[in-house]
Amino acid sequence: MDAQNSQVIKEFRARDGKVGGMFEGMPLLLLHHVGAKTGAQRTNPMTYQRLDDTSFAVFGSNDAAPAHPNWYHNLRTHPRVTIEVGNQTIDVLARVAEGAERERIWSRQKELNPLFAEFERRTTREIPVVVLDAF
Repeated sequence: MDAQNSQVIKEFRARDGKVGGMFEGMPLLLLHHVGAKTGAQRTNPMTYQRLDDTSFAVFGSNDAAPAHPNWYHNLRTHPRVTIEVGNQTIDVLARVAEGAERERIWSRQKELNPLFAEFERRTTREIPVVVLDAF
């Protein structure tokens, strides 16, 4: 985990899910996942969209890089993960949204945060939308 993520995670936990800097004012969760190849435990701070009382969506924008982020591949291999939202820890099952569901969630995310429309414009790949359903 890099130093920037470590600082964001520390602040997230100290302030019940609220952080400053580049995430200030954005909904943020901590995604706990397992490396697909290494089996190592990982934690990533991520912006999210709340879908309902038990589901969240996260987005594999990877800052418009040409490849999907590592966490995406990890979730495909190990979909049972844990998230921290505010001061709650929630067990979730990750699945990739497709078709009309993906378009609905993705369109809403671009409305909520135009930075995601910019990521879409700058990359040649379809940015994955991953739904995290509590179980």
